[in-house]
Amino acid sequence: MEKTNYTYILRCSDGTLYTGWTNDLDKRVADHNAGKGAKYTKGRTPVSVAYYEVFKTKQEAMHREYEIKHMSRAKKQQLLKEGQTKAD
Repeated sequence: MEKTNYTYILRCSDGTLYTGWTNDLDKRVADHNAGKGAKYTKGRTPVSVAYYEVFKTKQEAMHREYEIKHMSRAKKQQLLKEGQTKAD
């Protein structure tokens, strides 16, 4: 059985954005909100999913995370504005 992999953007309580990847999106968001996620999100809870994409492999999700993390804030905002979620 293949696991689904996600690249996601969270909107933090202070309005900032955080990008990551996971193979269990609901659990990962719960971890972030419980203070067990990334160091960046610990003081910025609650967080909510603003955008995500679905991939078949961990490597694809990690590659997309890298791409998004290197985008300008304006480009990330454009992704959110388009409201697209993408399944590859």
